[in-house]
Amino acid sequence: MESKTLKGTTTIGLTCSDGVVFIADMRASWGTFIASKRARKTFNINDMVGATVAGSVGDAEALMRLIRAEAALYEMNNGKKMSTRAVAVLMANILQGSKVFPYIVQLIIGGYDKGRATIYTLDPVGGLIEEKMAATGSGSPMAYGVLEQRYSENKTVEENIPIAIRALESAMQRDCATGDGINLVTITKEGFREYKKEEINRLIEKLKEE
Repeated sequence: MESKTLKGTTTIGLTCSDGVVFIADMRASWGTFIASKRARKTFNINDMVGATVAGSVGDAEALMRLIRAEAALYEMNNGKKMSTRAVAVLMANILQGSKVFPYIVQLIIGGYDKGRATIYTLDPVGGLIEEKMAATGSGSPMAYGVLEQRYSENKTVEENIPIAIRALESAMQRDCATGDGINLVTITKEGFREYKKEEINRLIEKLKEE
């Protein structure tokens, strides 16, 4: 039976020497139908922690509302922001607690705190693994092909952004569920930054010239 769940893919998270890079496409599919060309798959949890979500759009949005509320409540009560590790562990506990009726998602949670960039991958039932780079969704095999060859954790955010774009474009060219634009986010000591469409287009044009 054809799935009737609204789904989104592909997302990528990279740790760098000075921060984290998140990148995702903007297509949401409903079976074989392209339901949206403006789907959001990158999220700001607090100024120093973000996430990407592939899978059910409804589940992704519900989880992000919940974790944002928990992060804001923690900050209000403790006078400081939740760390990347704390956000990831809390999310893993939420997913584990719902394993009988799981959220159909693949998450990457990452951030830059205490001078260190970290990302964690989470499966639908709360499996938590720290990674240096990660890709989720149906386009991830194509993305990994580029990342394995070009990515390095010792490169800066600026150096790894073109690699992330190339990896996502590889997925967009071969995976029919991936496409319709790029959403790019970085997290550094300056905080969470979402790139504008014009900035992303300039980066893509620069890659074409190389």
